[in-house]
Amino acid sequence: MDRDVPLNDVLFRARSGSPEAYAEIWRRLSPSVGGFVRSRGSREPDDLTSEVFLAAFRALPSFVGGEREFRGLVFTIAKRRLVDEFRRRGRRPIELPWSAETDHRSAISAEQAALQVHGTHEAAALLRGLAPDQRDVLELRILGDLTVDQIAAVLHKSPGAVKALQRRGLESLRRKLEPSGRAPIAPQIEGR
Repeated sequence: MDRDVPLNDVLFRARSGSPEAYAEIWRRLSPSVGGFVRSRGSREPDDLTSEVFLAAFRALPSFVGGEREFRGLVFTIAKRRLVDEFRRRGRRPIELPWSAETDHRSAISAEQAALQVHGTHEAAALLRGLAPDQRDVLELRILGDLTVDQIAAVLHKSPGAVKALQRRGLESLRRKLEPSGRAPIAPQIEGR
């Protein structure tokens, strides 16, 4: 299937039962979901990503909405599956550093741009240094490319609370980076 076909069209075809459409949805969204569950400490990120898509594909025939709503559904399922995994483990998640070798997205993301400037370990340490709610919001914005409203639904918070957490998280990162003489992080995601 052509990568230029809008995801809304691919979703329509998938609802009609097209195996190629299901494969295209997987190809386009699984790298982001895999990166998200890896960054949150999943011990089996590939298995968890597969579980997320199995659940999303089962929900697809009755799903109403377009690309943004489907992304929100997928990341809501991912967050819930992570909670299930952490409950099964019965202890705190192990946070793994992000690595370019395991991230197979084709376009450079905001996180990749930050990592090019600051390095994998330093970027992961910066994110770990944020309050958990701020880190959740920024990871869903960066890795999940979700809107404020979608993040609010995933985290069960109001859009205003998500905006405030995002603003405070970005400001915290700026304060950590500016004294060292580095350029501040560009506020590219604040406006969406």
